[in-house]
Amino acid sequence: MNELIRINSNDMVAVALTPLKAGSVVHVAGTDSSVTLTEDISMGHKVALRNISGGESVIKYGFPIGQATADIKAGSHVHTHNLRTLLSSGLTYTYNPTKPALQAQEHTYFKGYAREDGRAGVRNELWIIPTVGCVNDIAETLARKAQSLLGGGVENVRAFTHPYGCSQLGDDQEHTRTILANFATHPNAGGVLVLGLGCENSGVSEIQKRMGSFDARRTRFLIAQDVEDELETGFHLLEELAGVMRNDVRVSCDSSKLVVGLKCGGSDGLSGITANPTIGGFSDLLISRGGTTILTEVPEMFGAETILMNRCKDKATFEKTVRLINDFKHYFEASGQPVYENPSPGNKAGGITTLEDKALGCTQKSGSATVVDVLNYADKVTVKGLNLLSAPGNDLVASTALAAAGAQIVLFSTGRGTPFGCPVPTVKISSNSALAQHKAKWIDFNAGTLVEGGTLQEKSNELYKFVMEIAEGRKTRNEINGFQGMAIFKTGTTL
Repeated sequence: MNELIRINSNDMVAVALTPLKAGSVVHVAGTDSSVTLTEDISMGHKVALRNISGGESVIKYGFPIGQATADIKAGSHVHTHNLRTLLSSGLTYTYNPTKPALQAQEHTYFKGYAREDGRAGVRNELWIIPTVGCVNDIAETLARKAQSLLGGGVENVRAFTHPYGCSQLGDDQEHTRTILANFATHPNAGGVLVLGLGCENSGVSEIQKRMGSFDARRTRFLIAQDVEDELETGFHLLEELAGVMRNDVRVSCDSSKLVVGLKCGGSDGLSGITANPTIGGFSDLLISRGGTTILTEVPEMFGAETILMNRCKDKATFEKTVRLINDFKHYFEASGQPVYENPSPGNKAGGITTLEDKALGCTQKSGSATVVDVLNYADKVTVKGLNLLSAPGNDLVASTALAAAGAQIVLFSTGRGTPFGCPVPTVKISSNSALAQHKAKWIDFNAGTLVEGGTLQEKSNELYKFVMEIAEGRKTRNEINGFQGMAIFKTGTTL
């Protein structure tokens, strides 16, 4: 197999596809050149293809990923010891539209659950949504008891617990209310019990106000303080909901009904070469067939944001993207934290050096589609195509935000591995084959084989087919393992 890959013809570094030994003369895939290694290089890490002078910008993905802090000889390791970020706060942006255009393709179909509001669910689950952390134990007890209701259209029973719903102020309180309301009307839920305590700030009535139009046949509300036995009453309500769901069946649904969230975590040096481009190819395929994808992790766009800005459909969307980026920078600054304190220790161990390096790999998940809309945190998606969503890089918070925005499935690429799942099927896509083999109980799809043969288009088509199988009921590893939870973004004061 290939041992070194140069991503862009202008790159000054190549990435090791396998561990390499000092003294080896290694061919650079896709070129006529080779390089003699001056030191051992771990998989996913960068090798200088030519001598680089201290102070010179280092190019990867065709863009600068930082500045050399010392002279670097050809064949040497390029990483945190000799490369630093070039990013700084206070940037201004200019709209230079590239106007990418995807060619429309014939729509495909999947068997899902048609909902009253015109959306489609890829699951038909019975959800218990606590309005406040005080009733988490009640929710979980009800979920355990309601496992007896499974079958005949009821695919699963879930309680999505969280620590909030009271003692919150301002945006935190409003975000909690809206996120919970979004889940109470999510298309993957065939029945929902909104469970409150009765004295909390974000009580049942506040959640109901924000749910908008909802299917009353499939929704129940319970205030624990108002009944003598909340477990008995709650189980009775769940029985009613299960009765409504019993005869639900999957029907043919157009691919335009699919909304898929795009996320990465525990990335490595191969994430931007295998898994993320494969997800980007999937995104283009779904959008060309009328569907929708959502890209988030705003802090991990820093350093590659202009690529997304220039793909905005118009100046107004560009301005929304500028606000998306700058608002997150101001969030860091207001907390007295460095804007570019990223990547994580795991990212660095996997070969990612600077935030530019990480961001240029991260944004590969967006494919080549036009950016059609920008969503605030807790917003629901309304425009078909590629959307950007305001949320942090934190895996659980960002994935929860994607699901709350309306994603029925989240695609999650990783080079290090992670077991978690959010409230919707969370497809784990490995960037390297070693991880897929080592953590087979975590990983759903191996994109690492891309460097072993085949084309990006073939791998993207393979992922598209796999996602359609998930949409039709195939279980993801997080579902099989029973790992599904939610996390709400907190930025302010707790009373």
